[in-house]
Amino acid sequence: MNQKNMQRRTVCTAQKWNAYILGIALFSFTLVFGFAQEKPTVPAGTLKLRLATTTSVENSGLLSFLLPQFTAYSGYKVDVIAVGTGAALNLAKNGDVDAVLVHAPDLEVTFCKEGYGIDRRTFMVNDFLIVGPRNDPAKVAQATSILEAFSRIAREKALFLSRGDNSGTHVKELEIWKKAALNPQGAWYKEVGQGMEAVLWMADNLQAYTLTDSATWAFIKQKTNLAALYRNMSEPILQNIYSVIAVNPARHPHSNYTGATLFIQWICSPEGLKAIESYRIGDEQLFFLYPGSR
Repeated sequence: MNQKNMQRRTVCTAQKWNAYILGIALFSFTLVFGFAQEKPTVPAGTLKLRLATTTSVENSGLLSFLLPQFTAYSGYKVDVIAVGTGAALNLAKNGDVDAVLVHAPDLEVTFCKEGYGIDRRTFMVNDFLIVGPRNDPAKVAQATSILEAFSRIAREKALFLSRGDNSGTHVKELEIWKKAALNPQGAWYKEVGQGMEAVLWMADNLQAYTLTDSATWAFIKQKTNLAALYRNMSEPILQNIYSVIAVNPARHPHSNYTGATLFIQWICSPEGLKAIESYRIGDEQLFFLYPGSR
């Protein structure tokens, strides 16, 4: 090989090494600075996330308060399907949504164990209570526990409306009947297959008892003639615990796992949790942070 060719080859080799080193440097810069960037720069509303959630979260107005903040942060517009927890989990099982925000811990654990959901985060809580007619024919307000309250309703055969829709509230109601060793049946016990707000309006019209989540109750209580008759937030069975779960992309590859992950990270972040704590109707705080969620 003559001297000119050797010089040319040396220059090319040096150029290749320079390009390689530059590529490594750029890759390292991306790792250090690109992934450290906290806020996406996607224009708001250009991306879509499908979220199945409970009627209680939707009816309370919480999502209308939170989601514009998430959209401004992430660029994702969230399409909400508000149904009972059981229906929400079924939508996720079918791959029809990307994430769920629900409140039935036992159903959620099964959902994840079966491989449909991942990255479950429990992050907020409120409570369940019994509402009913102000004259309180079953004397529920005199009960000293939720089990006694349900027993009084059954003994009096006072009209009771059940969600009957496999929602988180319905699951909790059935749990209470079971712990009270009661099997509700007969003309006094009606399963209506409706969301929480609809059930409260029916209870108002029929002057019936029902179990409700506190957030939906706070949203409409001033518009009804019902009264809150039994409420005890210190009873563990009455805790209403909410979690958010991503649909497993291994089960449904078309699901938007990136968007679901971003939503979970945001709603469980200091910014998201602060927004949840700040949400009120009047002076009443509707949702509280689950212990350890910070």
